[in-house]
Amino acid sequence: MKMIVAIIRPEKLEAVQHALNERDVYLMTVTDVRGCGRQRGFTEVYRGTEFQVRLLPKIKLEIAINDAFVEATVEAIVHAARVGETGTVGDGKIFVLPMDDCVRIRTGERGGQAIGP
Repeated sequence: MKMIVAIIRPEKLEAVQHALNERDVYLMTVTDVRGCGRQRGFTEVYRGTEFQVRLLPKIKLEIAINDAFVEATVEAIVHAARVGETGTVGDGKIFVLPMDDCVRIRTGERGGQAIGP
């Protein structure tokens, strides 16, 4: 089992969800987050005062997945979250983390059985 954590642009959420659904991946947690990376923010003018916006709005996806679906899930996120053919700075990151256990609260099922439908 793996935990996939993906940080993507907010406007790419619908495309990523569609790409994941095509690969039978439906279960995820979505969180609005802010962060900075190579984009380094931007300068904005508000009421005549210029200020630097360093933390940009992003979407964080958390997906618990069985090992058999890891590559398909990562590939779907990469292709759907990328801007253009080659991508641009700020498209995001994907982290694949080992997951020791998972427990479905309702039934008490553990491991891969708890992740599935």
